[in-house]
Amino acid sequence: MYFRFSSIFLLLYSFSCLAENTLPEVVVTATRSAQTVDDALASVTVITREDIENSQALTLPEVLRAVPGLDISTSGGFGQPTSVFLRGTESDHVLVLVDGVKVGSATAGITAFQHLPLSQIERIEIVRGPRSSLYGSEAIGGVIQIFTRQGKGKRVELSAGMGADRTYELTAGVSGSTKDNWYSLYANRLETDGFNACDGNTSGGCFTVEPDGDGYKNTSYSIRLGHRFENNLTVETHAMRAIADNQYDSSGANEANVVQQVIGFKTDYLLNDSWQMSLNAGESRDESENFGHNATRSFFNTKRTTASFQNNFLYSEANSLIIGYDYLLDEVDSSTDFAEKSRNNHGVFLEYQYQSGKTDLIMGVRQDDNEQFGKHSTGNLVLGYAVSEQTRFFISYGTAFKAPNFNDLYWPDSAFFGGNPNLVPEESESIEIGLKGEQAYYRWSLNAYRTKIDKMISYQSDPVTFKGTMINIDQAQIKGIDGALNWRKAGWEFNITGSWLKPEDEKTGNLLARRAKKTFNVELAEKRGAGRLGISWLTQSHRYDDSANKQRLSGYGILNLTADYYFNKNWAIKTRLENVLDKEYETARFYNTQRRFWFVSLHYLH
Repeated sequence: MYFRFSSIFLLLYSFSCLAENTLPEVVVTATRSAQTVDDALASVTVITREDIENSQALTLPEVLRAVPGLDISTSGGFGQPTSVFLRGTESDHVLVLVDGVKVGSATAGITAFQHLPLSQIERIEIVRGPRSSLYGSEAIGGVIQIFTRQGKGKRVELSAGMGADRTYELTAGVSGSTKDNWYSLYANRLETDGFNACDGNTSGGCFTVEPDGDGYKNTSYSIRLGHRFENNLTVETHAMRAIADNQYDSSGANEANVVQQVIGFKTDYLLNDSWQMSLNAGESRDESENFGHNATRSFFNTKRTTASFQNNFLYSEANSLIIGYDYLLDEVDSSTDFAEKSRNNHGVFLEYQYQSGKTDLIMGVRQDDNEQFGKHSTGNLVLGYAVSEQTRFFISYGTAFKAPNFNDLYWPDSAFFGGNPNLVPEESESIEIGLKGEQAYYRWSLNAYRTKIDKMISYQSDPVTFKGTMINIDQAQIKGIDGALNWRKAGWEFNITGSWLKPEDEKTGNLLARRAKKTFNVELAEKRGAGRLGISWLTQSHRYDDSANKQRLSGYGILNLTADYYFNKNWAIKTRLENVLDKEYETARFYNTQRRFWFVSLHYLH
């Protein structure tokens, strides 16, 4: 299961700069060290660039919705607010990293998945289950790490496409690698007239009636440069920036200019076969300016500065230790006057891994020292057993926490709402049992879990004055099962993912809002010669839009078709038909979702 650190170092280097298909099974998010998916004692899903291209999706949420245990709620089409629920936890209970840099809004507490450009993404790793013992706050439901485009051989890519709702996309990129260097540079433009995001009224949804098309434009860039020195030192710098113009429905401002930006630097140094050091530093920005309807312009700009210093020690082939330190600084610049505009967090963590025969053991502990909330300790314990050469079993226990965001804490007092600076972090504990296996042509996994969340932050209003605030009052218990089967042979691909969960408010017995209890996705594709045909079916059971479970949203099923044809090794045409049956459904009350949609694109690769 374990490698000597020289091997780990080469794996990480290869992952950074060589072709994706050379190391399709290596993950780094589950333990902050390189290991294969089969060796990882966790529920892990990997989405490669090949998977992204085969799906022909235009946005990140479209790709994520097939991940087991992950549910998505959207408030309209392209660019509209998107909530990601991982194993039934809240949308702000998932930690999101881009190339190791923490992203998301410090004010709202969530990540704008709808604006992160899929064209700039090389690989996605999703780890389900608590990871606060490695990453600190927010990792109650799990971690999603996004890796931007990377150098591979020598490559030039161009593509142009058009589709329904006057949707257009242009992509251009160049990348390459040599023995000691790698680079990539990509640019993309996506725009659409969209459709009416909200069928609201004055008492619900967007609280207005504005039947128009809500357009969206996104221009994005990414760059990555890296070099490996002869003394076992590698350095790499990377950057990604997306600038979006988003139209939406509202009685106030109804248009926004948005910026999502990540800049980072990473270095790895192998001192000897037993000791590897790494330093990862970066900055992410989440910025938005809202205007329209003659409303007063408002802006919310948050900046997150992160730094991590990690040491990996290998005492023997069976014993390894990770010791690290993380630093985070959140800063807010807003037209809204927050009482506090910055806070920092220092975290130290340790994880020990032991392997003996068929048994594996992982123990981890972390302490975070938050400028406002003081010290908070989390931990995890995992026991694994190799039932056979092809099948592994594990059982895990972990604790996690989530610090309140700036909106919950410091939103200025108004007639209807005010922040609560007395809030304390939400806390959770989870237990999971997992079984996974791999054969010559297929891989499968099945996991059962239970998560209890205490001190959940909830909105409460005064019945007389109707003024509301956020308080620590709720408790939730989430039980669930998720699994996957991936089969490939002789040009055929067959993938099944499914999940069942019961995200329950322990106080009322109601289901948590906007989570479907049952999700099932099946994909079938065949590649023959120059062509590839694919079909997928995603179905979800009903959900409730409110915590009282009075507003029921019906279940639905979506049928999608894709087709690729390569004229030669350089040119290809791709077509996609989404929601073939033109199903009308909602994942958020009063908000429309994509009806039947087609897209055709021409691709050049050299």
